[in-house]
Amino acid sequence: MSHEWFESVAEAHRRAQRKLPPSVYGALVAGSEQGLTLRDNIDAYSEIGFVPHIADLPDERELSTTVMDQPLSLPVLISPTGVQAVHPEGELAVARAAASRGTAMGLSSFGSKPIEDVVDANPQTFFQTYWVGERSQIRDRIERAHQAGAKGLIVTLDWTFSSGRDWGSPTIPEHLDLKTMLRFAPEGLTHPRWLLEYLRAHTLPNLTTPNVDADPAAAPTFFGAYGQWMQTAQPTWDDIAWLREQWDGPFMVKGVMRIDDAERAADIGATAISVSNHGGNNVDGTPATLRALPGIVDAVGDRIEVLLDGGIRRGSDVVKALALGARAVMIGRAYLWGLAAAGQAGVENVLDILRNDIDSTLLGLRRRSVHELSPDDILVPPDFGQSIAARTSRLSDNAGS
Repeated sequence: MSHEWFESVAEAHRRAQRKLPPSVYGALVAGSEQGLTLRDNIDAYSEIGFVPHIADLPDERELSTTVMDQPLSLPVLISPTGVQAVHPEGELAVARAAASRGTAMGLSSFGSKPIEDVVDANPQTFFQTYWVGERSQIRDRIERAHQAGAKGLIVTLDWTFSSGRDWGSPTIPEHLDLKTMLRFAPEGLTHPRWLLEYLRAHTLPNLTTPNVDADPAAAPTFFGAYGQWMQTAQPTWDDIAWLREQWDGPFMVKGVMRIDDAERAADIGATAISVSNHGGNNVDGTPATLRALPGIVDAVGDRIEVLLDGGIRRGSDVVKALALGARAVMIGRAYLWGLAAAGQAGVENVLDILRNDIDSTLLGLRRRSVHELSPDDILVPPDFGQSIAARTSRLSDNAGS
């Protein structure tokens, strides 16, 4: 089936919803509890405005940047997400799409494709891990990523194992045995395009996690890996400092929403942080990442690369984040919807949409480069982010007194 171009991420979302079985789609859009943070991640962008110019606009605009020593053709990279059952090629299709558009791939340790194959598809791959297992297991896991050629390491810390959702949690099987397939058959039969893609690929959705263990042949199921993660003691900053010492290369701490945490990440020598609340899947009621960004940039932006993820749906969102000090953004649901809609071509479509929107927004703002963007280019309501900065600064000061 030929790929039909879509003109917005919203259209990719609509196509993904029509195509995917409800349980698969539900896993993509879920957030914690009431979904307050999930909604605020998106709504925050609508509170910031532009005042465009009408003359002396630049004929050409430069979108390229670097993140963790990797040159990128645009300030958007792929955020790591877990098992991608929306398309049989999963992370391989995403990696190829990112490579074709000149940007980096983030691969989750809970992903469904081996890191060796993903790096072959996109040499600019960052490997993501949670704090799962003993130190020796973690060391072996990241050593495998290093041997595979991963360009950087991302440690994700913004997750509290909250599974309560007001709209209900989707049913995700641990194994696709005959009994399970019969139970889910109605969903597949009523969404034949999704099912047909798997039949043509002579495979079923992969529910194992081949990157959690140093030996890919010993890959646990997603729930097996998740169970090990839940049973692992929560990391301390000393643990994260140790992990940073084990990785000889660029290192990102993902999940920062507070100034004091940003400062600790800088203190241990992290290359970058991502201002993130796990796409609304951490503590519900956490503010939008865009609200937390300005204060964190003011505090540590001269010491560490500051990225942002959460709620990016259009190129103008990217421009707003960059104007508030982000070096680049990471996208998650947006590319998964593109993947569901049309595989590799759909992910490329999403990246092209964002690129074109960034370019046209720069044109209107009379900026020749993404590196020229500043708070002067946007209209920010009073206390949009500064109130968060002030509060976390006070908490940090009180903790140290």
